[in-house]
Amino acid sequence: MSIECLAVGYGLIEGPLWIRERGLLFSDVLNGGVFCLGPDGQVRSEFEHRRGIGGMAEHIAGGLIVSGRNISFKPFGTGATQTLLEQNPLANIVGFNDLTTDSAGRIYAGSLATSPIFESAGEPRAGDLWLIDLDGTSRLVGHEIWLTNGLGFAPDGRTLYHCDSRLHTVWQYTVAADGGLGPKRSFVNIERGLPDGLVVAMDGSVWVALAGGGHGVVVFDREGKERDFIRIPEPMCTSLCFGDEDLRSLYIVSGSDGAASARAGAVHRVRVDVAGVPVTPARVRLPG
Repeated sequence: MSIECLAVGYGLIEGPLWIRERGLLFSDVLNGGVFCLGPDGQVRSEFEHRRGIGGMAEHIAGGLIVSGRNISFKPFGTGATQTLLEQNPLANIVGFNDLTTDSAGRIYAGSLATSPIFESAGEPRAGDLWLIDLDGTSRLVGHEIWLTNGLGFAPDGRTLYHCDSRLHTVWQYTVAADGGLGPKRSFVNIERGLPDGLVVAMDGSVWVALAGGGHGVVVFDREGKERDFIRIPEPMCTSLCFGDEDLRSLYIVSGSDGAASARAGAVHRVRVDVAGVPVTPARVRLPG
């Protein structure tokens, strides 16, 4: 596989999202902002300032659903930010990390009970998994996730995969018709690095970014057997998404931890032999 480096110079890149009309969007968790790598190869600023964005999704209203201290909608261009799900430290929610959508446009987002990004203190505590339904209401659908990260649905939508970095585990849930989830079950345990971002391909394979010195992406078949590994130069491989017109380009992003520079976070692209599962734009009702 021939891997291209498309952009470099960021602290901790997260939340990669392919939008056909725009290109690749991504955040810099440490330094703030959301950026867009356009078809011309140029990177422009999409949103400034906001730090801690670990996950993003397109919304049909013309903007992004972003995580961080809360789950919010940020419109492209002008317009006010609208909060869909607020942090609540008294309920052990100091913020949110990765998120995804199902085929109906509902949002699934993992909460953080402790996180250095949000300046929390004390012993690690487990977070949860939240569902924001189409009418804008939210409910708990998963529990006891010690460091929530990547989320992705199987091609038929009946299984949701979910990374717990602290436990080195990728969980799987059976998905009900109303979006609820059955008990979590172990899909794979990972020891070489920490499971971080996650995507699923149309053949049912599960692709996991390995942070914490993992140096790349590990690919599992639908039974949980490792079948491939894609190496990148940076040890902190944080997340990934499928993109381009045929969804057969894998965009891999990284952070600076373990690299020679505090601005070593990069965007890489590699062509692969299977398309990714399309991620449906969010359709949840907005507060305004």
